[in-house]
Amino acid sequence: MTAPNVAIIIGSLRSASFNRQLASAVEKLAAERFAFRILQIGDLPLYNQDDDTDFPAAGLRFKAEIEQADALLFVTPEYNRSMPGVLKNAIDVASRPAGSKTFTGKRAAIIGTSPGAHGTVSSQQHLRNVLAAVDVAVLPQPEIAIQFKEGLLDGAGDIVDERVRKRLLLFLDRFEAWLR
Repeated sequence: MTAPNVAIIIGSLRSASFNRQLASAVEKLAAERFAFRILQIGDLPLYNQDDDTDFPAAGLRFKAEIEQADALLFVTPEYNRSMPGVLKNAIDVASRPAGSKTFTGKRAAIIGTSPGAHGTVSSQQHLRNVLAAVDVAVLPQPEIAIQFKEGLLDGAGDIVDERVRKRLLLFLDRFEAWLR
């Protein structure tokens, strides 16, 4: 069976962000099971309904990349107990103009990491609510909200915390089964 084509959307623009590191580690863990592609959101303009009649090229590109994917994997930090504005903007851009079906029927999963003790629990809940509004089905369990701390990754970017590694492998098993 062909590996599902999964678009990864990282909710941080920082080149060495914890969530970019987590996404890379997950790609390594599951390279045999999924065909991953990281989508860029940093070049998306702030959503402005005035642009709906002449939609920005970056927005059209992003919408097409989502439509081509079998599933989505959101890897998000938590800012002020919510998702980053850049991630919300990306969803707003891709869901427009009104009536757009870019997300309709897509399946997604959400993971994230943050230095805080609760990881990304609040941002993931807010993201789930927004994704429901654009008709994306989100894998309900297991929830992966990791506290990013020393010893999580090695110098090569691999997960070395065995407890986290096992949770991620369980998550990947569930995500793969859910997509099939």
